[in-house]
Amino acid sequence: MLFAVLLGGFVGSLMGGPIGFVMGAAAGWFLSAYLKKQAVAGLVQIQSGFLDSMFAVMGALCKADGVVTRNEVQAAETVFSQLRLSGQQREMAIAAFNRGKTDGFDLDAELVRFRQVSRGHPAMLRMFLQIQISAVAADGQVHPEEHKMLLRIARGLGLPESQVEQLEAMLRGGQRGGDGRSADQQLADAYKVLGVPASVSDADLKRAYRKLMNENHPDKLASQGLPDSMREIAERKTSDIASAYDLIRDARRQ
Repeated sequence: MLFAVLLGGFVGSLMGGPIGFVMGAAAGWFLSAYLKKQAVAGLVQIQSGFLDSMFAVMGALCKADGVVTRNEVQAAETVFSQLRLSGQQREMAIAAFNRGKTDGFDLDAELVRFRQVSRGHPAMLRMFLQIQISAVAADGQVHPEEHKMLLRIARGLGLPESQVEQLEAMLRGGQRGGDGRSADQQLADAYKVLGVPASVSDADLKRAYRKLMNENHPDKLASQGLPDSMREIAERKTSDIASAYDLIRDARRQ
């Protein structure tokens, strides 16, 4: 804001001397305040749009196999709890979820709308897809029709279909307490999480890791419009990325 005031004052002084400086400085202050207000309003719009589209698409996804089961409803309610939604946000989420379950719901149009609201930030789009995968996998499995729709959602978001496999690998890697996978399977998933082949060099591996950590940093996502209630999910994602990197490094040292 100080820069805008000084800049406005400087331009004003060129046009009208001391009085012009004062008038220009005042104009700069008002412009800066206006832009700040617009930025805040834009952030609120992104956050509201994120939650609305997220639960609408979740409703459609849960119905992908023809019927919304009790387990899938419980999965959506689990997401409500994880995000610590307020009473008003919860009502909005339920309404959006029900909207997505209707026969006339236009999934592709909803995805286009979300891309516009989120301004196409890649990390925001991946977070959106990750939450959808987490919701349908809450019962321990992803049905074929749900997987097809996940691929469709990825395409609609402008993401490569490989993102679905990458995020599914991240979900498996984040399951604590062991899930029956062998060490080789866990290592293969770790490479998928980082989006690199097993033949990648150590230098390129580190670059891929740092790029992912930078793109998915909770503070950066918050500045792009990620709702505060989803910060914990963002933090868990960076933790999973770090765990995958550590697993690969440890395997390469052996």
